[in-house]
This record gives sequence, structure tokens and C-alpha cells, in this order.
Amino acid sequence: EDAFSNPDVQQMLLNLHHSMVKTLIDSETKELPVCNFKQPEELLKALDLEIEKEPASNDTILDACKSVMDYSIKTASPRFMNQLYSGINPSCLAGSWVTEVLNTNLHTYEVAPVFVMMEKYMMRKLSKLVGYDNGDGVLCPGGSFANMLGMHLARVQIDPDIKSKGMGNNKKMVLFASSEAHYSIAKGASFLGFGESNVVRVETDKIGMMKPDVLDQKIQECIQQGSIPAFVMATTGSTVLGSCDDLNAVADVCEKHGVWMHVDAAWGGGVILSEKYKHLMNGVHRSNSVAWNIHKMSTGLVQCSIFLTKSSGMMEECNRFNAEYLFQPDKHYDVSYDIGDKTVQCGRKVDILKLWTLWKSRGDNGMAKQTDNAFENAKYLVDQIKKREGFRLVLPEFQCPNICFWYIPSRLRNKEENADWWKEVSKIAPQIKRKIMEDGSMMIGYNPLTTKGYVNFFRVIITNPMTTPQDMDFILDEMDRIGHAL
Repeated sequence: EDAFSNPDVQQMLLNLHHSMVKTLIDSETKELPVCNFKQPEELLKALDLEIEKEPASNDTILDACKSVMDYSIKTASPRFMNQLYSGINPSCLAGSWVTEVLNTNLHTYEVAPVFVMMEKYMMRKLSKLVGYDNGDGVLCPGGSFANMLGMHLARVQIDPDIKSKGMGNNKKMVLFASSEAHYSIAKGASFLGFGESNVVRVETDKIGMMKPDVLDQKIQECIQQGSIPAFVMATTGSTVLGSCDDLNAVADVCEKHGVWMHVDAAWGGGVILSEKYKHLMNGVHRSNSVAWNIHKMSTGLVQCSIFLTKSSGMMEECNRFNAEYLFQPDKHYDVSYDIGDKTVQCGRKVDILKLWTLWKSRGDNGMAKQTDNAFENAKYLVDQIKKREGFRLVLPEFQCPNICFWYIPSRLRNKEENADWWKEVSKIAPQIKRKIMEDGSMMIGYNPLTTKGYVNFFRVIITNPMTTPQDMDFILDEMDRIGHAL
């Protein structure tokens, strides 16, 4: 009954395919709301999650899949700007569908010959893009994992015996990142055994860029205390403010002290594709490794996360185990194409086809245009915010297309801006967010930023290629309509 040759199975899949494509069309054209929000208790009642002893019919499975789509967030909508991903590229989706049909594992050439060749090609292309002439890379399960892989390589470079003997025989190793850097550095420190208390946060300037002189000072203090400065994580595109560290200045400090320099470009990596904005990554070629999420600014499908390193062979040195049931040396082909030992994983999801089909369909120029379009929409939004009463930018300008601002309702305008006033302002974003999610008209995030002393503000993330200036106007109009009298 589960065979694909079964006409009932074929019809179910064809009907589901039609529903999926229609959902994408209706999301893209804004015929569907971005979300059909229900509180958890309501959602549980609306979903039929119970699994019975007897098998469910094909019609039941089809209805369940339709229900999942009905109650899920429509991230293809041009008005989904809640996270660092939005929009679905048709060619990328095609690659994802083919990947699922083939259902294989990316560790050896014998089970994934095409995908191995594709990944090796794309890693060479991307390594050259960031200036790694002899670089290599691998697709990872998320940007956090890519950052942790950089941390892992850094410690093994300091002491190769860590692989076999652990970290107990070494001096304390210390990691450095800006106060705005992603929290994966703290998670990685815990996970890999450095310890969260050995992560040193470096002060940033007004727009969230790491201060290189402070980094230099912190590293010197680390050395004076008898510890080992092991890893510096610079950022291109911080999660909240979109700040881009001065990579050349950070590299100067790292080279001075002989410290591994990693660039977390999970969000901002797409700038390197644009002639207009690639200066934001000037100096990346001097780093030792890079994390880059194509599913963010470049709108690949989640997940499409890349780790690149300057030194070809370094990943194998750190992670090789030579499992006999996978990596036999006497195979009938060139075993250098068995790439599974580049990472700590055994089984690895195939993410390369959707990356390749995305890039193939757009070409280099189209990938650059995607970045430029996001920045143009962001600039339009900033210009409109500056003109409108009741809106206030968190920063005068932003380095990446995440635009942060407060909405000030009429009752709080032209009042003394003391602690009580800011406390009231902090309550506005959650109220507007609740209303727009209940309406389903759009999705936009908010958050405080305690490192800068900022209370709740909106953060609009602009990546979707279908988003237009009219959508920017809609955001501000809706916020003003909902928030004016709060």
C-alpha cells in the first residue's frame, strides 16, 4: 500500500503537490495571511495529532498535511520579516524536493556521487570568493554549528593532542567576541569544554562594531594571566543591529598575537556577492575560517549553512576517525572523494543541491542583485521612518538590512524622556506585535538590547526578493494605525 506504484499514493502526492504550490503562490501574492495564530491550547484542539494502532488512509495524510500548512507561518510572504530568513526561490525548492526523493547521506562518494562533486565544486567557488586560495569547506547543520567547528579547529591547531588526550593538560583557553556577537560562542564554549566563563565579550562602539583596541587589551590581559588566547570571533552582520566588525583591524590584532580569527558571517555573508556592499567584508581573506548562512540574506532554503577554512586538509586532521565500515582505503575509486571525515558528524543531510540550483538559476549577477535589492528596500524603510512622526530609529544608519526602531504612541510624544517614559515605551512593541499576529497581516520581531541599554524595539529583517517599497509603507501604516492610541 505504501508503494509509489500504487495509483492512490500517486494521486495523494499529486494533490499534495498542488496544495503546496498553491500555498506558495497565495503566500507570495499576499492572498493568505502570514500567520493563522492560535494559542497553544487552541492549536492542540485544532490538530489531529493522535496516532492510532491501525494505519491512516491517504486522504487522512493529505488532510493532515493541508492542516499543517494552514496553521504554519507563511515564510514565503513578502510581509514575513520576523527572522533572518524569508522568501522561497523556486529553483532552490526544486533542489530540495529532488534531495528528499533521493534520500541519501553525504559522507561517501559511493552513496552520494553527484552531491560529493557538487559540494567540492561549490566549496572551491566559495573559498575563492572569501579569498582562501587553498581553502576548503563543508555544509553544516546551522550557523551555530559552523561557528563551533571553527572553535574546534582553533583548539586542535594549538594542541593536536587534544583529539586523543582532551583539554585537561593545557592552560586555560580563552575565546573572544564582541558584546553583540551571536550567543553560539557561549554555547560552543560550554559544549566543547572551554567553559562559558572563558568567553570574553569585547566592548563595541555606538553602532555595534567591536573595538579592536579593546580586543588587543583583553588578549594581552589573558596572556599576562597565563591563559591561552585561542579564538577570536569577528562578526559580519550581528543578529540584532546588523553590525559589521572591521575585519582588517581585528586581523591586525589576531596576527599580532597568533590567534585563530573566525568570521561569523551567518547573516551578513551575502554582502561579499555585491560590488556595492562587499567592502563590509574587507579583510575576510586574512581570517582562518568563516561561517555563512546562504538561507539568510541570499534566501536559500533553511538550512543552508557553510563553514569555510583557509587551510585545506585541516578539517580532516581535526575530525578524521577512519571508520572501517565507511572509509575503506582499497575501494575501486579515488577515496579522496569520501568527504565524511571533514566534520564530527557521521550521517550528514544533503544541503548542496538546493544551494547549487539556487546559484545556477540566478548566476553570480543574480545573487548580487538579491543582496542589492535587500539593501535598497532597507534604505527606503529608513528614509520613511525618518519622515514619519512617532517613529524613531535605534541607529541613524544600519550596515545590514535589519532595521531597528521604536514606535512612540501619541500620548508619549513631546514628553520628558526619563526612566518612566522609557518603561512605557518598552510596553508598546509587545502590544503591537500581538495585534499584528492576531490579524495575520505581517510578522515582525521585537527585542530589547541590554548591552546598549535599549528597551523593546522593532527589528524588521528585509531579505525576501518579493518585498517592495509598498510593503515597507504597509508596515509603518499598520503600526501607526494599531499603536497610535496605545
